[in-house]
Amino acid sequence: MVQIPKQPAQQSPAQRPVPTSADVARLAGVSRATVSYVLNNTSAVRISEPTRRRVREAAEELGYVPHAAARSLRAGHSRMVLMPAPSVPVGPLYSQFFSELQGALGRLDYTVVQYGSLGLRGDEAARAWAELRPVAVLVPGTGLGTQGVAVLKRAGARAVVTLGPERVEGAHALLMDHDRVGHCAGVHLLSVGRRRIGVVMPEETGLEIFSKPRLDGVRRALHGTDATVAELPLAYEEEAAADLAARWRSLGLDAVFAYNDEYAMLLMRALQDEGVAVPDEAAVVGADDLMLGRLLRPRLSTVHIELPSGRDLAELVDRAVREPGAEPETHEVLGARVVHRASS
Repeated sequence: MVQIPKQPAQQSPAQRPVPTSADVARLAGVSRATVSYVLNNTSAVRISEPTRRRVREAAEELGYVPHAAARSLRAGHSRMVLMPAPSVPVGPLYSQFFSELQGALGRLDYTVVQYGSLGLRGDEAARAWAELRPVAVLVPGTGLGTQGVAVLKRAGARAVVTLGPERVEGAHALLMDHDRVGHCAGVHLLSVGRRRIGVVMPEETGLEIFSKPRLDGVRRALHGTDATVAELPLAYEEEAAADLAARWRSLGLDAVFAYNDEYAMLLMRALQDEGVAVPDEAAVVGADDLMLGRLLRPRLSTVHIELPSGRDLAELVDRAVREPGAEPETHEVLGARVVHRASS
């Protein structure tokens, strides 16, 4: 047996004491109150710019960072906004929206924390979120119920905002009705003379909360006409798209609403590889209006989706935090319009 020789225990180097606001005040030659006003961006107290600059330079030199817990005690609540990670795959459009929202909340002096609640859903997830004592929670998708909203509010959350197809009692609601996305696509394909329309239904887990309303929207657009709708289950894989393209002519379809631009690009490439002419034999429409769709040949027709601005949502959160007793607001925030290009 080989023995590993014991290494002599090494003493840890002496750590420098954690700098405090008193240290910053001494170095800058100001009071601790002034340090607090400057570093917390308090606008109610007038402080000259040279003094503000001196305080910031002293804090940077000392490596001082304000204590979040202490700030929470002074304010009576935290400045943490919790954003649970979406339980469904989100594309570039929604990723950009969430990034813009985080930036807007940061400019309002909130700290945004993304929480990965893998395996937790609904009210069970709400209890996990409540342990962090956020001042606000933004919940994408579905699953949160009235009990979960109550748990969050008892834990100190002043604002609970849901982003999904339905409102939840006690929470502010940003309603995103994806039915209108499919309706726009269906109306457009009818207008260009298509009557046998396929609708891609992604096989990725979780996307049904978007895909089913979009399918319903297409059906609503075609209701009362001689046009037909066929569901097309499709995995986001080249092999699956190639298989669908190989069967295209036997399906008797003349158009496809491909759920979004990414699925549309996947299927359009496969159709072209199979020799199916786009748009002559198959008109193709996506959704999201991604830049890549404009670079394809033929350029991709799409449904442009209008999401709320991150600034507007951040202001709603801030308003709800400052007025926790106000009646919850409900806003329909998802707009849709067709961008007609060469693929249809």
